[in-house]
Amino acid sequence: MTDTFNHEPVIRVRDLKKVYRMGTLEVYALRGIDLEIQPGEIIAIMGPSGSGKSTLMNMIGCLDSPSSGEYYLDGQLVSDLVDDELAAVRNKKIGFVFQNYNLLPRANALQNVELPLRYSDEKTSLRERSASALDKVGLADRMTHKPMELSGGQQQRVAIARAIVNEPAIILADEPTGNLDSKSGQEIMELLLSLNARNGTTLVIVTHDPGVAAQAQRIVHLKDGLVHREENGL
Repeated sequence: MTDTFNHEPVIRVRDLKKVYRMGTLEVYALRGIDLEIQPGEIIAIMGPSGSGKSTLMNMIGCLDSPSSGEYYLDGQLVSDLVDDELAAVRNKKIGFVFQNYNLLPRANALQNVELPLRYSDEKTSLRERSASALDKVGLADRMTHKPMELSGGQQQRVAIARAIVNEPAIILADEPTGNLDSKSGQEIMELLLSLNARNGTTLVIVTHDPGVAAQAQRIVHLKDGLVHREENGL
């Protein structure tokens, strides 16, 4: 695990704002976020419902665009990227893990993990690379099982294997333990932390769980679309 950071931030946002307009009504989801995340850092984002956590995650993941402000990913101003470039960033640089797993119900574990590879330029060895990712999360013996044949913890492991199959530098995890019992949740956290320790993967984890957040190196608390305060975790 990285203890000191002497590199350019992998994620840097400046005065990031997001406004949703519903008729004449304006709703501010983000009111001016300033945040830097270093390569290899483990950061937890906390806050009450409506604080802007998911909106910020969508911005960082290039799934949505801010109304104003700047977002630099690896020093590149994201607003300068065209749609194809954004899709490539999402596919290669960022892995996503969601609370509800987002697995295709009719596809088996191996087929679910293969999905990011099918949308990448590098389509060789799909099966081998996907099988390797499943082996890394401890599911080598569950490759042909469909989601309904797996426990919640196993489904989340499949989702993590899918997130890491392209070997991204960043993993964004939105409530990754939210649907799991405490034992399975801790196993998922240990798996995510091992990716950081082994590969230096940057982890950004949105969570309501103080126990999950405490395992991060830094905890960022959002309130009313702003960074309310920060504290150290581990």
